[in-house]
Amino acid sequence: MSTLAIKRDEKKRKIWSHVRSKWLVETPEETVRQEYLLVLVNEYGFDLPQISEEMDLTGRGSASSRADFVIWRTAQDKADNNAPFIIVECKSDNVTIKPQDYTQGENYARICGAPFFVTHNSRETKYWRVKKDKVPGYTEEIENIPHGDASDKDIEELLSKLRAFKEKEFADLLHKCHNIIRNREKKDPAAAFDEIAKVLFIKVYVERSLLTRRNKTNLFTVDVLKSQIAENPLDNLFQQTKLAYATDKIFDDDERINLKPATGEAIVKELEKYNLSDTSEDVKGVAFERFLGRTFRGEIGQFFTPRTIVEFMVHMLDPKEGEIACDPASGSGGFLIRVFEIVREKILADADREYNEFKARVEKDGSLNEEERAKKLQDKFTEIQALLDQKNEGSRMWKLSNRCIYGTDANDRMARTSKMNMIMHGDGHGGVHHHDGFLNVNGIFEGRFDIILTNPPFGANVEPTDKILESDIKVSAVAKLRYLDEYGDLYLEAQNRVQAALNKPITSLFELPKSDKAKIKTEVLFIERCLDLLKPGGRLGIVLPEGIFNNPSLTYVREFTEDRAFLRAVISLPQETFVSSGASVKCSLLFLQKFTEEEQQKFDNIYATAKAEIEAKYADKTQAERMRLESEISATKQTKDVERRSALQKELKDYLKAMEVQQLAETRQLLKKRFDYPIFMYEAEKVGISATGEEDQNELYPNANQPHYCDKTCLEWYREFRSNPDSFLEAGE
Repeated sequence: MSTLAIKRDEKKRKIWSHVRSKWLVETPEETVRQEYLLVLVNEYGFDLPQISEEMDLTGRGSASSRADFVIWRTAQDKADNNAPFIIVECKSDNVTIKPQDYTQGENYARICGAPFFVTHNSRETKYWRVKKDKVPGYTEEIENIPHGDASDKDIEELLSKLRAFKEKEFADLLHKCHNIIRNREKKDPAAAFDEIAKVLFIKVYVERSLLTRRNKTNLFTVDVLKSQIAENPLDNLFQQTKLAYATDKIFDDDERINLKPATGEAIVKELEKYNLSDTSEDVKGVAFERFLGRTFRGEIGQFFTPRTIVEFMVHMLDPKEGEIACDPASGSGGFLIRVFEIVREKILADADREYNEFKARVEKDGSLNEEERAKKLQDKFTEIQALLDQKNEGSRMWKLSNRCIYGTDANDRMARTSKMNMIMHGDGHGGVHHHDGFLNVNGIFEGRFDIILTNPPFGANVEPTDKILESDIKVSAVAKLRYLDEYGDLYLEAQNRVQAALNKPITSLFELPKSDKAKIKTEVLFIERCLDLLKPGGRLGIVLPEGIFNNPSLTYVREFTEDRAFLRAVISLPQETFVSSGASVKCSLLFLQKFTEEEQQKFDNIYATAKAEIEAKYADKTQAERMRLESEISATKQTKDVERRSALQKELKDYLKAMEVQQLAETRQLLKKRFDYPIFMYEAEKVGISATGEEDQNELYPNANQPHYCDKTCLEWYREFRSNPDSFLEAGE
């Protein structure tokens, strides 16, 4: 059978419909449809007589109620008006395919009794099976649709082997693979995890290769591995994978699969029937974090932020296109991934809005003929697509992936995991590095970021012996040139600050430690670090132990923060929030907005004025008492009463200290009156995760599992509060 090809009339802006045997105006939507027809015929092996195009399945007769393609199992089935085999819904490339599009495809499939449907644009293709014994709305995402020559056995195999899966199932599967490695290879949990990570990365690479070629041969199977003549076929695949991602430096050049071939085959056997590329990113992310939490709980001191907390915190800060985000303790990359996804969704939605508004104007323009209208639409579409192509340097997506997402983790395993996690989710991994989050390395330095989201390690101390070493701040010559080109003098100044502190304690870089010789809580230093990293006006969301908010000994930390940023919200979490991740400490979420330069100046002026007023209030009293005590001290010199003189000197010192403390307290009280603003406070009871890690009711943001008492979620209350805080103050009165 000859290969089908796109047929165009460039002058008339027409494209040929092979199914309908007629010329159609080439709109972007029509291009997507006709190009996918080529996939169905040339790569899946369906014949044109098996296919109908733009078929009305609802009886409404309108274009909006027609399926793009209806495919029958055979041409005879179509001729006999038997139930179709597959329904295909095509969407414009600018559109992010949303659940309502799946619903439309499912409705069409149910109306005509088709067991499969597809939602497609050039950005993504999703495959579904319809469960006739289930209510409408119940569908199952699958890895692919059957090819044109598929037998009944092939179809059954497809449904049973290549399927999407739920996060618990995936997490359990990863844990099973982890145990296989630990039991067979006697590796510790961290080393076993490293091997799982390599194998997962191979699988992602192979699946992406399959998707780009739509090749039926899947290299990631036990059968294919066994058919190869090699000492370790799985390691050969790993070397190919490393080569494909060589510029990302995820693995060392000499890194290998450190598993016996039989162990590797056992892992592949467990994973081969699942599809990662077409499994939703939420499922992968939640499952991966569950697996990480179970694997590392209490073993390498890592715990992970539950997805519901990540989702809530990201929406509280509401990242926008062009804003630069950072997590200086990025762990598995959960915050960065979600920022990337949300901004990507906003960019695609904006592109879709721009195109549809343009399309509406063009279609209303009566001065244009059909060909002129099609040309305008195609030109606009091409222009928008160029700005969405991640490969085009300077495009909207390129900037998001390469200039807006930054993270670092002091643990090399977590940094690598974060990079891999981001690649699986669509990219943005180039800004993720392995180094200490307290130090200026690569593109992470002071005054750079619009948004910081982080769950820093807490409970540990930064010791005076923790010093800045040359190896901690070493950057390759290539990286240094890149950052100099991007950031210029700001980068040089940032590097000079850490170079000047070489071989000194890390704490010497910070104001909050009371001395270089004292240890300090990690979470306290992270508060200062995050404030330093923010641009003026930048926003911070951070997970902190509740001691930070109420421990009297940490008052100085709270005052340090209040002197530099607005406290926008404090959300108290239930005790069990992080129990399943391996931490029992009760936490709260703190949301800050760093002062702009003007706001900082206003604050400093108010502070200075209040301080001067309070000092003036006590000046006479303090001076009189000082003079009295100094006079008595002087008198003791005449009497040579050393003991009395020592007691008076102590009394003077204690008095002056007490007056300083009292004046500082009154100064801050006056400051709060004069620099007053509302702070949103919320105590959450249900945050979407139970103490055992199971899904629970969630009152943090709009979702399908809100508690019955929750008329508005915390996020909705916060947004209402920010838009009109006075209404809350009046209600409180």
